[in-house]
Amino acid sequence: MFVPAGLHTATAERRHLDRLAHAGADLFEIGLAHRIPFLDGPVIQAAYRRALRSGNVLDRTVRAVEHAASLRPTVVMTYWEPVSRLGPEHLARLFADAGAAGVMVVDLPAHMAARWHDAARDAGLRTPRLVSRHTPDTDLPNAVAGASGWLYAPASTGPTGYQGPLDIPALADFTQRLREASPLPVVSGVGISTPDLAARVAPLVDAVVIGTPVVRALATDPGQAPALAASFAQALRPTTFTETHARFPRTG
Repeated sequence: MFVPAGLHTATAERRHLDRLAHAGADLFEIGLAHRIPFLDGPVIQAAYRRALRSGNVLDRTVRAVEHAASLRPTVVMTYWEPVSRLGPEHLARLFADAGAAGVMVVDLPAHMAARWHDAARDAGLRTPRLVSRHTPDTDLPNAVAGASGWLYAPASTGPTGYQGPLDIPALADFTQRLREASPLPVVSGVGISTPDLAARVAPLVDAVVIGTPVVRALATDPGQAPALAASFAQALRPTTFTETHARFPRTG
């Protein structure tokens, strides 16, 4: 379950995380707010703007990670700019100390990948990698090099929050290509807008991350978020992140 940090007060955020965990979330992906989240659609962009207006974004994200990690395995989703600005080594250690199992930098520059992977490994973090479906077969070895934890295969080629139909055969082909390129588990998200779509994607991958539908509820009517999360969890059973997490341990 993707949850942007800083959308609510710390007390309310902890309460929402508790309820989402109880509703069936097997893993939390905590989003570090960014001013130019170019891979995200309007719902998550608005959530990030709201978090940024509240201030103390990094500190609030660390606090959210600490609480989420006390409930479920937790990873951080971030863009490269804050990692670069704050320092890869510093940020990796900060989130590792907060209890994160990994950090996924969705737009990790190729020329900085080695430094980031070294920093994360030294801190005891896994480094999941988002891989574009348009990546040619010849480039896949480089795209997955250094990744650990899992590979993230977006279900849609659009931004987060896409609500149209999914090309399930194309996603199946892509996940097969990823499995041939790496032994890592494959996780999918982006565009999985309904429980029915989640159920259709689940057999293709090792885990599914739900983001925008729950973020929309958290932003507009938080009381509805647990029931919505439960509907996705029900559609995904018996596919949960529990088995995948057994292959995604913290190191160090």
